[in-house]
Amino acid sequence: MTRPRPARRARRATVILRLSVALGLVAGSLATAQAASASPAPAPVAPGAPGAHGTPGMQGMSAQPPLTAAQKADLLQVARDTWNFYRQDVDPTTHLPLDNLGPGTTRGAYTSAANIGVYLEAVVSAGDLGIIKRPEERALISSTLTGVAALRSSHGFLFQWYDTGTGHTILNPGAADCATETTPKQDNCSFLSAVDNGWYASGLLVARQALPELRKQIDALIAPMDFSIFYDGRAQTACNTNPDIPGNQPTGQMYGGYYAGQGPAGYHNGALYSDPRIAMYIGMGLRQMPGDVWWRTWRTLPPQQCSTDPDFSWQGQWPVAGDWQKYTDPQSGKVFNVWEGHYTYPGTSLTFLPTWGGGMFEATLANEIVPETTWGPNGFGLADVRTAQVQEKYATQTLGYPVWGMSPSSTADDTGGYGVYGAAGRKFPTGQALAQCPTCSAEDVVTPHASFTTLGVLPQDSYANITKLRTLYPGVYSSDGGFFDAVNPVTGSIGHRRLVLDQSMIMMSIDNALRGGALRQHFADDPASWAAKTYLSLETMTLK
Repeated sequence: MTRPRPARRARRATVILRLSVALGLVAGSLATAQAASASPAPAPVAPGAPGAHGTPGMQGMSAQPPLTAAQKADLLQVARDTWNFYRQDVDPTTHLPLDNLGPGTTRGAYTSAANIGVYLEAVVSAGDLGIIKRPEERALISSTLTGVAALRSSHGFLFQWYDTGTGHTILNPGAADCATETTPKQDNCSFLSAVDNGWYASGLLVARQALPELRKQIDALIAPMDFSIFYDGRAQTACNTNPDIPGNQPTGQMYGGYYAGQGPAGYHNGALYSDPRIAMYIGMGLRQMPGDVWWRTWRTLPPQQCSTDPDFSWQGQWPVAGDWQKYTDPQSGKVFNVWEGHYTYPGTSLTFLPTWGGGMFEATLANEIVPETTWGPNGFGLADVRTAQVQEKYATQTLGYPVWGMSPSSTADDTGGYGVYGAAGRKFPTGQALAQCPTCSAEDVVTPHASFTTLGVLPQDSYANITKLRTLYPGVYSSDGGFFDAVNPVTGSIGHRRLVLDQSMIMMSIDNALRGGALRQHFADDPASWAAKTYLSLETMTLK
């Protein structure tokens, strides 16, 4: 996802666009990938009460006791305080969510497809939790959908950046209106991000199940979507890549994006265990991508099957433990050879599936919408549990931090900056890192949203960490918007900034934690969820 800072906006937007490439890749060319990486509270809402949607049963797996009534009440108050952020964040004219607020009076008056999607999910969460009544929930979502319908789009998708005051597409935050660009270029004025539009689509699917009275308005936005533009349908081989295509590219995967009127971006979202998989779930669910995209996308970077395949021995752990497994696609009947690899936490028997940069939301955010821990207990659901365990262990035992949870977020200061953070394993020797790209992430900032997204898999440890953040760093929280985005766990410095994406992760996570997976249930109720349920259930990883 792309999230720049207000200061030095054009340069930062370029950096974060590269991050969007790096987090999901390994790309159409390895050179592209390496270039990118260098750089007393009320009780919870009872089932059936006003504002309560969904049904229990989507909470997923956990090896820990569930949250107590007192803990749930505390989290509900956090959600109420977090909701105060949204009362300030939405533009009153276009009804689009602003990217960020703070530090101080700074307002990031621009937005993206991902911001819009998660905002819709945050509003549904507020309705589920009884923070707002259904008429307000319906009015907020309908107003935003009306604003979105007026935005410039292509193939049913939204472009990279919009000015929230005018609704116009812009090159970068604070930069020129795209109307001034007379000749089409491969830049943000024509770029449709696969991952950002995946989150936009997820918000629409969730909203149409939570508020069926808005179905006509929502269906009008979903109908023109064509996820096939993001799919690389060129000839596949028995190798990891196709050497006959310039750049020796990994066909059958999802492109990172598409330039309207020009064609697909020149890189792929090749790492499946990252946030781009939301677009795959929905692209397959709408029957616009074949199952090939699931099987041809890599879990860990695979060993060579052919001499022409890229050499991935530079990744965080090598050789990668695992084996090749054959899966038969349930739609086409084609057989795919899938490398089911895993990493091992150094000095232990704890196995896990690494993300690209070690960031938490890369791994766990999709599970707030898609019930991975319910539908994929032997695959990605188990990987979600292990990610939380690795993050906690690394931060508290290896780095010696009092709190844990590293994920891309604001910097822990008031420069309005943004950083790529993750449990990359830099403290370990070469060949024993925790991320596929151990140089891609810094490890000196903890962000609150990270431990909220693990409430479903480590409820007690996550709650204890959330509580400790407020206790040790009291300035990281205020009742007028909830948690600020970042804290340095050693110095205690805080980034007094709130991002709509990260605040929405908190709202979504609390909804699931308190309402038995209510947000996941909305997605599960939608017909497009069939693909996620089918493909998650088929896979068995080599995690022990």
